Amino acid sequence: MDSVQILVTAAGVLLIAGIVWFFFFSERKSVRASTATGGVQEVDIVVKGGYDPDVIVVEKDRPVRLNFYRDETASCSDTVVLGDFGIARPLPAFQTTPVEFTPHEAGVFTFTCGMNMLRGRLVVEEGKS
Repeated sequence: MDSVQILVTAAGVLLIAGIVWFFFFSERKSVRASTATGGVQEVDIVVKGGYDPDVIVVEKDRPVRLNFYRDETASCSDTVVLGDFGIARPLPAFQTTPVEFTPHEAGVFTFTCGMNMLRGRLVVEEGKS
């Protein structure tokens, strides 16, 4: 192996390590749901090549409304799936679609697109006494 091959191989390994770190280990910005009228916990989420925000914090045993605004026409993002809650909802392009449910267990739950490529997390915490 000559020096150019070693340099290209090293650059490739570093690039792969950077991508793995970004997608699996980097700190994600979490957003705590705000309380709307009637005690519903509400968050607005923009869908465009991913979910923004992609980590949502809510309280257990209180209604949740996630307002998904799909700002694209990519077929991957045309459905949101919250499998642990039995929810799969179509997301029409350039419209806001509310998804409402009440989480009865604390924990971390994943929401995805229909193809399981876009991912977000719903963190359900114990309510405040």
